[in-house]
Amino acid sequence: MSCAAKFRRVMLKASGEVLLGDSAYGVDFSAVDRISRDIKAVHDLGVEVCVVVGGGNIFRGISGVTAGLDRASADYMGMLATVINAVAIQGTLEAHGVYTRVLSAIPMTTICEPYIRRRAVRHLEKGRVVIFAGGTGNPFFTTDTAAALRATEMGCDALLKGTQVDGVYSADPQRNKDAQRYDTLSYMDVLSKDLKVMDAAAISLARENLIPILVFSIQTAGSFADVVCGEGRYTMISEEEQGHG
Repeated sequence: MSCAAKFRRVMLKASGEVLLGDSAYGVDFSAVDRISRDIKAVHDLGVEVCVVVGGGNIFRGISGVTAGLDRASADYMGMLATVINAVAIQGTLEAHGVYTRVLSAIPMTTICEPYIRRRAVRHLEKGRVVIFAGGTGNPFFTTDTAAALRATEMGCDALLKGTQVDGVYSADPQRNKDAQRYDTLSYMDVLSKDLKVMDAAAISLARENLIPILVFSIQTAGSFADVVCGEGRYTMISEEEQGHG
């Protein structure tokens, strides 16, 4: 598509479940290819793109805790899963001709580069897509918080959260047909209503640094570019109190 992008540099946060496709577990490369094409479409608009992907398609830390693992060990396993997903997206993006770098908060230099902020910024300035893996590098923090942290460090103009539905709802719309959809919310709305779009640490970090969060359905092909252009369906979370509906 061709449109006027509203942002110069953006962070895309995608859950690991997006890479499942029709599979019950692991990486479905048809799903990876679709996401990579969406990222390429935004990159082709001249937008600098950062990506953080979760690891829930491979391992969820909470499932390890319920099985008896200590929380730190379970979270480290989840962080390693994000590296697998990041390398999968990198390979597919480069197959489409998009130069990409994976930077991991957990050093593993055989596979990818260690996270160094100034190096990441330089990659973006050179027109490369940068995928941040390994979460924050610390247990007890989600990949949502990692996305808000990296978006802040990279000076992103917006954080785009790709989900299964087309915005933020008062309840899970797939389970509750009466759930209310919001077009706009303030950061405090999300916190006070305990809306489960992102964890409180991520919302608070975005609020402190005035980074708007745009929540959209990444399941629809081309939706990433639509939102970057200010089109399509999404919920905008920002500082301003705005009308809901």
